[in-house]
Amino acid sequence: MAVKQTASGASKVQCVIMEATADELKALGHPVRWRILRLCLDRALTNKQLAVELTLAPATTLRHVRALVKTNFLAPEPVRTGEHGALERPYRATSRTRGLSILHDDTGLGQRVELAVLGAHRAELIAAGVDSGRGSHRGVLRLRPESVASLNDRIREVIAEYADEDDGEPLSYLWSVALRPPATEGPVTA
Repeated sequence: MAVKQTASGASKVQCVIMEATADELKALGHPVRWRILRLCLDRALTNKQLAVELTLAPATTLRHVRALVKTNFLAPEPVRTGEHGALERPYRATSRTRGLSILHDDTGLGQRVELAVLGAHRAELIAAGVDSGRGSHRGVLRLRPESVASLNDRIREVIAEYADEDDGEPLSYLWSVALRPPATEGPVTA
């Protein structure tokens, strides 16, 4: 990832696209792990804090945290003294998922990651409350592979035009393009 100055002087993050490894895909294949990454993006949280936020057992949360630390998606920060005097280790997201290319193959790992992202996004919408939506569009297209690649590139470019604003709302976005199931032959019966 590189930071570039825009003409107005604002910082803009440019992503370097990198292909995800099988271990990275496995680590990102669960919605809870995406939720952990989002929660630890703005502030460092301990395993206990994550468990409370996600309403999970600390042992379950720790298993997810360890998988993310092992693949460098989550970084441990220095040990600190907690509220009641106990030592605790906070974790912060590394933003390595930004620009990570999820390729699909026969293993199904790519699809598992995409479903995990959808699940995490859904959970965030629910957790943020009924008035959290800021826009949603769904549609269908018929495109050749080169047009799909062009569409994805253009969406990435549009998103890259926007830099984080210190006083802005914390937003989550999701862009997904997927094949529709093939149409069946003959009339549809109920």
